[in-house]
Amino acid sequence: MKSSVLTRYRVMAYVTAVMLLILCVCMIFKYGFKTGEDITLVVSQVHGVLYIIYLVFAFDLGSKAKWPMGKLLWVLVSGTIPTAAFFVERKVVRGVQPLIAGASAEYAKA
Repeated sequence: MKSSVLTRYRVMAYVTAVMLLILCVCMIFKYGFKTGEDITLVVSQVHGVLYIIYLVFAFDLGSKAKWPMGKLLWVLVSGTIPTAAFFVERKVVRGVQPLIAGASAEYAKA
């Protein structure tokens, strides 16, 4: 597996997590203080598009890493839970880096 697959996932995990936190703040202002309705609409749409990209990259990583369905679903859902993507991303990196190192070692032998 190439390291670029992991890098794409990591970038989108962080971007999606930050956008979700921004969306949560916008929702607090929209419903708690009755202000910021327009910005909330824009942020929610941007987060939605970025989340779809995150799903594609996470699914790509999971299929190349041959994750079981439960783990793949947990990684996919973590983009919808505020701050979860930060923790899941760290765990994913620890699990995938040995696969990348193994692939690099095999490539160097050939």
